Amino acid sequence: MSAVEATPVGTKDPHNEVRRCFLTAGDIGNSLRSDGPLCVDPKACPLEPAKLFIVEDSPVILDNLKATLEELAPVLVVGSAADESAARLWLHAPANLWDLVIIDIFLKSGSGLGVLRAAMQLKHHGKRVILTNYATDDMRDRCLKLGADRVFDKSNQIDDLIEYCVRLAHDNRDSKGCGHSPGAH
Repeated sequence: MSAVEATPVGTKDPHNEVRRCFLTAGDIGNSLRSDGPLCVDPKACPLEPAKLFIVEDSPVILDNLKATLEELAPVLVVGSAADESAARLWLHAPANLWDLVIIDIFLKSGSGLGVLRAAMQLKHHGKRVILTNYATDDMRDRCLKLGADRVFDKSNQIDDLIEYCVRLAHDNRDSKGCGHSPGAH
């Protein structure tokens, strides 16, 4: 079966007992980097969750973001900070491992841009994403120049952020050479 003809989640196929997890990147959204299949059923295709650190000063937004991402994407929130100094301390601690840091620009003290600069200085392999209500063209350009991999608007791009997290988990798994393929299901 080609990726374009992917069987919907949970459908039976006489040639393959159950094809329950594959969608194409086109089905999920155009913001993804490739057109390869994505597994969306964690029981059929276990992924090691991407380790996520969140820098957000609003407790309500932080709690909602954690719950949403952990439910809808293969991620595990391993830490959070509400201000620049706490985020810098956490990021610089050698024991703290992360695959993705999500950073709000406006914090209780300091700035998300300072956190982004600090994350860039680490030369860490992880991805750096800005999630803000202030995603103007100028701010997007500034963040990208400082090293952000992506900039998402809190008001209308949460689905895109979820898709990004799903792709990141798959890319992490694929880069480790686990040999997973759609035919394995």
